[in-house]
Amino acid sequence: MDTATLVRQAFEDVVIPASVVVVQPPGGVTLVNLETLFRTEATPFEESVSLLGRQVVLRIRPVQFVWHPGDGSSFSTTSPGRVFEKGRPMSDYVSHTYPDVHEQVMVSVDVVWAAEYSVDGGPFLPVAGTVTTTGPGVELRVKEAVPVLVSGG
Repeated sequence: MDTATLVRQAFEDVVIPASVVVVQPPGGVTLVNLETLFRTEATPFEESVSLLGRQVVLRIRPVQFVWHPGDGSSFSTTSPGRVFEKGRPMSDYVSHTYPDVHEQVMVSVDVVWAAEYSVDGGPFLPVAGTVTTTGPGVELRVKEAVPVLVSGG
């Protein structure tokens, strides 16, 4: 078996933590036609393994995020999302707008990871293929706001 194949198998065997979705607004409730923000923590890391007596370093990084809003749709980004900051344009966020009320949806994210490897301190080379991790679902209710008129004062 060649080195690239052994490294590919080692990459598939690395335990990569599943990414949990964080939803904003917080509290497990959003509104119909409101941009609901998603983000997750998925950061590059290194893993060292020994293969046939040689030291191999894997540099593993997220390259794609496949978001599942729980309403039957899905979409992909190269961004893990970010925390809301006042004044930042909405185009900087990962968001989804629910057009309908849902008693409960499960929001999740699949993260696609790529890697490169170095044998005994040599140059880094790409690992063939990717590995995908599936994160656990987070419950979210999608409600409709009801306008209420109040008297002016």
